[in-house]
Amino acid sequence: MAFGIKIVKKEEKIIAWSRIALIWVGIIALLYTAYALRTWANATPSARTVTVSADGKATVIPNLAIVSFSVVSEGSSATTIQTDNTKKMNAAIAIVKGFGIKDADIKTSGYNLSPRYTYEQKTGKSRIDGYQITQTVTLKVRAMDDAGKIVGALPSVGVNQISGPDFSVEDIDMFLHSAREEAFNKAYAKAKELAHLAGAGVGRVVTFSESSGGNYPRPMYMKAEMGMGGDASSVPQFEAGSDEARVTVSVTYELR
Repeated sequence: MAFGIKIVKKEEKIIAWSRIALIWVGIIALLYTAYALRTWANATPSARTVTVSADGKATVIPNLAIVSFSVVSEGSSATTIQTDNTKKMNAAIAIVKGFGIKDADIKTSGYNLSPRYTYEQKTGKSRIDGYQITQTVTLKVRAMDDAGKIVGALPSVGVNQISGPDFSVEDIDMFLHSAREEAFNKAYAKAKELAHLAGAGVGRVVTFSESSGGNYPRPMYMKAEMGMGGDASSVPQFEAGSDEARVTVSVTYELR
């Protein structure tokens, strides 16, 4: 009889602990559900929102000039013109480095050796009557005032093609920061005005997006065909000028 009573008590304990466990499972489930609902509510845009767009502008001043120059050599012997072309180009690079241009800003952007052909009417065939070699180097000139000086000095060593300068900005974000700030300030002011007219206040930002555009520094091209002994005084002074960068933001605010 006593043995039967012990079994009953043991079953009652198991049932009691099972009930406690179920209660805790239910509490945890409720807490998790509440957390999930709160997270969803925060992530879901309010039914009362206002979306506005605004522009911000910044003056962009170029801080980089790109200049390309070539040495073009022609002759009957490929070996001879290659030696001559290399000598002139090495002298040109020496001039460039004399202006403090670093190796990282000097790039060989083209090297082409090709035959020249002459068409013979008697035979109806073409034959090679010489060769042409073109070697091109592209520079990044960071000291803007030196761009014109470099262009003026290169023809004296045999450079006979020059293109540029192409004015640009190395880090456009440096200028866009103030434009972004202006755009967001205008967007908030516009949203505040609209909310006031609707009898509401402006709450948190729900979503936003950005697009950029405007007149970033545009290339200014100059192409010169120069012979030996070019006069530096004939090279015009380069003016980089300035342009305008624009950022447009679209912001959705919660109304409260």
